[in-house]
Amino acid sequence: MSEHIRIGLVSISDRASEGTYEDQGIPALKDWLGRALSSPWSAETRLIPDERATIERTLIELADTAGCKLVLTTGGTGPAPRDVTPEATLAVGDKEMPGFGEEMRRISLNFVPTAILSRQVAVIRGNCLIINLPGQPKSIRETLEGVRDADGAVRHVGIFAAVPYCIDLIGGPYIETDEVVIKAFRPKTAIRARQG
Repeated sequence: MSEHIRIGLVSISDRASEGTYEDQGIPALKDWLGRALSSPWSAETRLIPDERATIERTLIELADTAGCKLVLTTGGTGPAPRDVTPEATLAVGDKEMPGFGEEMRRISLNFVPTAILSRQVAVIRGNCLIINLPGQPKSIRETLEGVRDADGAVRHVGIFAAVPYCIDLIGGPYIETDEVVIKAFRPKTAIRARQG
């Protein structure tokens, strides 16, 4: 019952977009999604500077024109003057989904006290879920996947556990995950039989 999903991956960085250093955000997202999703998916990638108007245009294009049902951004969520990703994301959203940002900060506080400085947000635009993720590959993985004990047992579930059902609720495709990486949570009435 899995369906194909198009996912927008947006790395927001002045220096990476100028070529000063190599972007690590999009490769980290592709790697994690490649392990986490058992449904077919494809990526629309964008590497852009920390310019609010550019971020807004990119998010609108991915949601409205490119047909993405999920957009993940990385970068630009701190308190520095050029960090404007949350403002751009809120400006293009129809509904704010505050639980995602709250939970990402809570997960990251397991690792660093400066997680409280992060301003990630999530919104719904039409039938697309847009989530701001942290900028570092390790933090991206931790917030999506969760916190594990030394033996690999999940101690704190990552935010991606809620993403497939959210996409169901806004009219997107039914996507499934590899439970070894992250188990998607759905109410029993919303679970479809796996294809095999």
